Amino acid sequence: MTTDYDIRFAIDPVTAATMNTGELREHFLIEDLFAEGAVNWTYTHYDRMAVGGAVPNGATLRLDTIKPTGTAEFLERRELIAANIGEAGTITVDGTEYAVGARDMLYIGMGAKDVLFAGAGAKYYLLSAPAHVTHPTTLIRQSDAKRLEMGSQATANERTIYQFVNADSVKTCQLVVGLTSFAPGSVWNTMPAHVHDRRMEAYLYFDLQPDAFVLHLMGEPDETRHLIVRNEEAIISPPWSIHSGAGTGSYTFIWAMAGDNVDYTDVEKVGMDELL
Repeated sequence: MTTDYDIRFAIDPVTAATMNTGELREHFLIEDLFAEGAVNWTYTHYDRMAVGGAVPNGATLRLDTIKPTGTAEFLERRELIAANIGEAGTITVDGTEYAVGARDMLYIGMGAKDVLFAGAGAKYYLLSAPAHVTHPTTLIRQSDAKRLEMGSQATANERTIYQFVNADSVKTCQLVVGLTSFAPGSVWNTMPAHVHDRRMEAYLYFDLQPDAFVLHLMGEPDETRHLIVRNEEAIISPPWSIHSGAGTGSYTFIWAMAGDNVDYTDVEKVGMDELL
């Protein structure tokens, strides 16, 4: 197996406003998350969130440390969530095996040493942030997630939000994670928009057809930019940026936050008339 990583440094809103499309993609888009037989990481300087992918492809992949964490073990001072966007697989944590079905997530607490990813058709989206205490490793099935119905057909944003990890459910140090799916004919996500200055966010868009994409909006409310995001690509969203988008067809996305506050409702709403 191979473990690879890259690093993304934090960009301020004034600098981001001067960037062209190529520069925006270089700093905020993650294109190569999932490679067969490999674990890939993007280590960010936004709340030290690390975004990764693991694709066992019938083998067993080990969670190895990477240089940016500065630790002997990856989870020595971190927590992790693995979301399976592929077929059913297993994750073994220090000898205990967890059956992780499609759309299930596994929270792994700080201090776990031996983490193994397996499954011929499994594909794990990985999210990790610094931790200060150890919380129990917990399997969260989609059927057990808190479900919210949002939006409407009239505004093309009728959607179901599954809160897998929030302040009222699984205990974490700072990770908050969920999944959003759309009703037929709806394509807009997180519109009306918002920002949350106390935490960053990462978006993974998937379940897109090969010729489809999501037009992801980012930037300050009065200085917006866009990025074209294709299937199984992720976006790094700084705390100062909106994070919204519309697809050319149906899609699903996983959102994940890290930072000062694990309160899901701690957002600063942006009115439709404020966007430029």
